[in-house]
Amino acid sequence: MTSVLVCDDNLALAEQYAYDLRRLAQHEVLIAGSGEDTLDILSRETIDCVILDLEMPRMDGFAVLRALKEKGIDVPVIVYTGTGSYDRCVQAVKLGAYGFVSKDDPVERLAREIENAVERRQMIAEVMALRRYAADESALLGSSPATTKLKDAIARVAPIPSPVLIIGESGSGKELVARDVHRLSTGAREPFIAVNSAALPEQLVESELFGHERGAFTGASVARKGAFEEAGRGTLFLDEIGELPLPAQAKLLRVLEERAVVRLGSNRPIQIPARVIAATHRDLDLDVRDGRFRRDLFFRLNVHVLHVPPLRDRLSDLPELVNHLLAHIADRFRMRRKRLAADVLPILMGYDWRQNNVRELRNVVERMVIAADGDIIGAEHVPPEIRDASVPVSASARTFVERKAEAERRIVVEALDRNGWHITRTAADLGLADHASLLKIMRRHGISRE
Repeated sequence: MTSVLVCDDNLALAEQYAYDLRRLAQHEVLIAGSGEDTLDILSRETIDCVILDLEMPRMDGFAVLRALKEKGIDVPVIVYTGTGSYDRCVQAVKLGAYGFVSKDDPVERLAREIENAVERRQMIAEVMALRRYAADESALLGSSPATTKLKDAIARVAPIPSPVLIIGESGSGKELVARDVHRLSTGAREPFIAVNSAALPEQLVESELFGHERGAFTGASVARKGAFEEAGRGTLFLDEIGELPLPAQAKLLRVLEERAVVRLGSNRPIQIPARVIAATHRDLDLDVRDGRFRRDLFFRLNVHVLHVPPLRDRLSDLPELVNHLLAHIADRFRMRRKRLAADVLPILMGYDWRQNNVRELRNVVERMVIAADGDIIGAEHVPPEIRDASVPVSASARTFVERKAEAERRIVVEALDRNGWHITRTAADLGLADHASLLKIMRRHGISRE
């Protein structure tokens, strides 16, 4: 339900607006009789949109808009005036108002403006999140057996509204997996709210997740929605869930079971339909045994599990990842795109990327781009710690079939890159009968230059 604040010193008119908006659009509507009351309510309540009269004694609408900007209160404002002065409305928009209506306009138009203002605010947040997602999508690029298996699992889990637990090493792309689950879910157009549990100060964990009322604790000068409320009908992603302190784990369990949150300083439950996706690099089974993680919360989250493979288990994806990163870095730095010399890729594929997976690869590629003066990145531009540690990668705890498929795919990709993706030459290099044999292997492993 959208919460609206109507600010007008003419209380009879404000009451009429409130009545019509409740009846027409089922909005939750509050009333302020002055600019001062408006600022006071906004400091205590979470409001989705403000309807603001420009013509008020003492503190008029323009003063309210300036105060909102000074206090950093981000809420869409629709102004209205009875004078019909277009210039004053334009001035209000320059001060930060979303739009304006006339007091003579029908309430249906005001309801549409409210809907548009709230949707625009949500759209801006979604665009910012998608831009960051697009910049980081490299973690899910590739068609190696391990990556294909993960993508298939994401597609199966996404339509189901149950909790999901994502397990993977640091830098392997757990948030990108969560965003893909959200993107393929029925709530894809709803918000995706990401919270890094490890980065939350212990004393603010509950406030960040569940919200607080004004005065709930020292420094709580305004009421605030928590992450669960912000997610609405979308997805709440709790990264590094294993770092949550035990008291917060207990409250999180209660929220998941009751599907409602209670803000700090309040006793009023708020229904929360958001889907929860959690992620961790820790062994939660071990944490449960050692008493660091609640067993009941673990079983509540452990409904659907997605395992994100480390980069060393999908090294045949590395050429595609590197090419994507080279293009992305060139665009970001507004420079000519550089390419790798033939001897660089074997070095990169001989390193296990155990420290930070794709995130580490991204940093290394950027360092190589900066180090190379020309258009070609040579072996001398590879960071020495990568060159010195580049050895054949030991097999991890995968099945024999998976290890065999990944090894075969890696051999073919390396040979294709070495021969400039010339099919006949690569077939001869690999000792195959003809190019048709190579094409058959490429189709089996989903290998293409694109």
